[in-house]
Amino acid sequence: MKSFTDLGIRESLVNKLTEKQIIQPTKVQNQVIGSIRKGKNLIFKSETGTGKTFAYLLPVLSRILNERQEQTEQKILPTPQPRLLVIAPTHELASQIKAETDFLCEADRQNAQIAIKAALCIGGANITRQIEMLKEKPQIICGGPARILELVRLKKLKTQHICGIILDEVDRLLSPELRDDTIELIESLPEDAQVIACSATIKPNIVKVLQNQRTDFVQELMPAENVLQEKIEHWAFHAEKRNKIETLTKIINYTQPVKALVFSAETGQIENIVSKLKYKNINCEGIYSKTEKMDRKKIIDDFKKGKIQILVTSDLAARGLDISDVTHIIQMDVPKNEDFFVHRSGRTARAGKNGINIVMGDEWELRNLSNLEKKLKIVIYPKVLYKGQIVNPKDLEEYEG
Repeated sequence: MKSFTDLGIRESLVNKLTEKQIIQPTKVQNQVIGSIRKGKNLIFKSETGTGKTFAYLLPVLSRILNERQEQTEQKILPTPQPRLLVIAPTHELASQIKAETDFLCEADRQNAQIAIKAALCIGGANITRQIEMLKEKPQIICGGPARILELVRLKKLKTQHICGIILDEVDRLLSPELRDDTIELIESLPEDAQVIACSATIKPNIVKVLQNQRTDFVQELMPAENVLQEKIEHWAFHAEKRNKIETLTKIINYTQPVKALVFSAETGQIENIVSKLKYKNINCEGIYSKTEKMDRKKIIDDFKKGKIQILVTSDLAARGLDISDVTHIIQMDVPKNEDFFVHRSGRTARAGKNGINIVMGDEWELRNLSNLEKKLKIVIYPKVLYKGQIVNPKDLEEYEG
């Protein structure tokens, strides 16, 4: 295992990592940073919580900072901006990536000629303000494909000097509803712009779409770290739809999670769940697609800081969000496919920690859960609530005795 310095990461960035107690690269960082530094077009797949964001940010930020320093020292006019696009499927993930970029680049801000600015361009926010931000010539633009493409079409965001584009959660970016915008964005870039794509779940059809854009993609499929199998304990509760919120309340009262994410596929139910949990004096808030952008940001920030114990959400928070100390995931329904299950579950047991993933469903849903159990090669333990306790069904006789 090499150090970050061995991998060619700029010293100022390495020093910032130590503030987060990050000393050694993770496996995915160790494997892909070299390819990214060499400018290769790269698709890499790695499980949730393994450090994908820093795997691409560290080498590309090093490149841009070194380029700016060299141009300053040689008294060469700096390359026109922007230089990098970072595309994410949700506002929350784009905001998180922008925050990580700001954090890493803090040390270099003392030198105005080298300092990197990042701008956040997401839908739902005032586009006029974003156009004003672009006039400040940020080097890095983070955001969703639709808004960034809109700025390109309006000729407010120039792409001729872009040296790279990062597609975070690429499988979601190339899903039917986002695919056209994402591909058009790639096609608007110079032919030599580096394309980096990553996710925890990448299927062959995604690779094929990317290879239509760049024929020389290198693929790095990381060996399984078995986070889902070894770091997360999976529980299943039988609950009819009408009883699910009551079951949820009892689970929370018993487990007393430090932080828990509660997922519901029915966005219309989120306000109802939050209302009933608050009635039981449970510290919670909820977010979904119709939640105002500023409200969503405040709720997520408060959840990260531990001011909120339970965050109820639709699947918009399942993608890529890195929130420390999430001890429990509670799924109010069984996802239709394994990708949703993987991304939901992956919000816990991050950075080497352990977690608990709890799924509830009626008889039909639990049959589907059994199929997911086989596909993902995990063990899901059936549980029941008995007199305020969570017990194994086979142990009920002992408790009743």
